[in-house]
Amino acid sequence: MIYPFGASGRFAKCALIAALALFAPAWTWAQTTASPRIGYIDVKRLIDTAPQFLESKAKLEREFAKQNAQINADDAKLAALKQRYERDSAIMTKDNADALKREIDATERDNKRRRDEARTEFNERGRAENARNFAVINDTAIEYARTQGYDMVVGSQAVLYASARLDITDAVLQRLKELNAGSAKP
Repeated sequence: MIYPFGASGRFAKCALIAALALFAPAWTWAQTTASPRIGYIDVKRLIDTAPQFLESKAKLEREFAKQNAQINADDAKLAALKQRYERDSAIMTKDNADALKREIDATERDNKRRRDEARTEFNERGRAENARNFAVINDTAIEYARTQGYDMVVGSQAVLYASARLDITDAVLQRLKELNAGSAKP
């Protein structure tokens, strides 16, 4: 057999030695460099359990309780009007039945308008509260990651799987609770 670079394959040996010399610094660096520290946060769990979110939800419910009670009272009034119309329309004069029907229609439109306005206002306030709370969660997670030496922290939105070893949700939740307790008014 004829070898293009000599009978002993000197070229193959030289190529192997050159490749090792070329890649040895990168391989040595990879062996000596610490692996990156990565953490995972279950954002949905923070939303469901963080005291900031729980307090915001309770605050909004208290804030809109009067409106909800008024809407429920208006709905009860409408139901009573409809029941009266069904029960008495046959024995009422045509003018009285038509007037009652117009009152029912007007009450339905008014109730729908009030319900839609209340829902819109509630949603806007909820978005504002959530934005404020997400900023607190974000700042708290970043502060925790920096103090604990994490190189990267990922949220649960795009993560398909995360080992429990990587999950720092409980630690961030504890910081949020401490932060909330520190800002609570006596």
